[in-house]
Amino acid sequence: MNEHWVGTWATSPQRIEVADLPPAPGLTNNTLRQIVQVSTGGSRLRLRLSNEFSGGPLAINAVHIALASTGSSVVGSSDTALAFSGSPSVVIPPGRSVWSDAFDFSLIPLSRVAVTIAFGATPSDITGHPGSRTTSYLVSGNRVSDEALSGAVSTEHWYTITGIDVMAPATSRTVVTLGDSITDGRGSTTDQHDRWPDALARRLRQHGPTSGIAVLNQGIGGNAVVTGGLGPTALERFERDVLGQSAVRWVIVLEGVNDIGNSDTVDVAYDLIAAYRHFVTAAHARGLLVYGAPILPFGGSSYDFLVHEQARNRVNAWIRTPGNFDAVIDLDAAVRDPAETTRLFAAYDCGDNLHLSPAGYQRMADAIDLALFER
Repeated sequence: MNEHWVGTWATSPQRIEVADLPPAPGLTNNTLRQIVQVSTGGSRLRLRLSNEFSGGPLAINAVHIALASTGSSVVGSSDTALAFSGSPSVVIPPGRSVWSDAFDFSLIPLSRVAVTIAFGATPSDITGHPGSRTTSYLVSGNRVSDEALSGAVSTEHWYTITGIDVMAPATSRTVVTLGDSITDGRGSTTDQHDRWPDALARRLRQHGPTSGIAVLNQGIGGNAVVTGGLGPTALERFERDVLGQSAVRWVIVLEGVNDIGNSDTVDVAYDLIAAYRHFVTAAHARGLLVYGAPILPFGGSSYDFLVHEQARNRVNAWIRTPGNFDAVIDLDAAVRDPAETTRLFAAYDCGDNLHLSPAGYQRMADAIDLALFER
């Protein structure tokens, strides 16, 4: 059977802000265990680590992967040591990322795995992803093989890890969700994996024709499409976070609210439309399908100004125009208040009139026509 690498989990790396740096005792010469939930499964994997936004080399002394249990504990019988070009250690130069050697591992779809890294010397500026919505565990010394990390300090951030690929049949493909904090899961529940891409992964798995499809969450909290925001803009990271993923076939674009909310002119709509056109053209050149999601309501939030609503309406009218995207996934219609369409429906609002509750994220996933991923 023909097989290829498929992205089963990923997160978008960025330079970590000072407030989100690792807590004491820090990473240098210490051990960090991080929990992720994959989408598809398989028996042969590889792991990607990144030092992309750091100014100095990052020394990795050892990396293990195991099935996660509870808290910082792992299933000891599943613990697997990784190698990099045959060595248990690797030094990642600044501005670079590395893949581990392929390794055997029994990965169940939708399961939780723990990646444990024993660091050597680390730079002062760290690459990672602050919006993990999962608990990571940090302890002094090299305890990469410990089944439980007693005495660990916890933090809700990811550092260094950016992707897991699984070897899967050639028919297995990936959908990338490109977005901001709404895709990253602001308002979801820590350690419960109830962001909308998580819920979509579960739905795809339960639907026979799409059961082999993976979902990669490439949302960054505070991110912008064109300019400003946190992390590289969506324009800057599209090649890396979408086109550069393994076996990607579909892209869902739900981003632009931060560009609108931080602009003082309706003309920001034209900048966003130009960016969306670029996404579609670049994706089509690789044979991908691109689905556009209209920007969700933000009435009552800090973004609630007439000029911003006018820009949202202009952008959404373009997104909904047939032929601009390969299809429209109207998440705006799914979560807005039918009596006041500029606002989120109360049960779907996390409380800030901008981000969604777990019920809202589930509603978003439920509103997606799974037949779009049979194309």
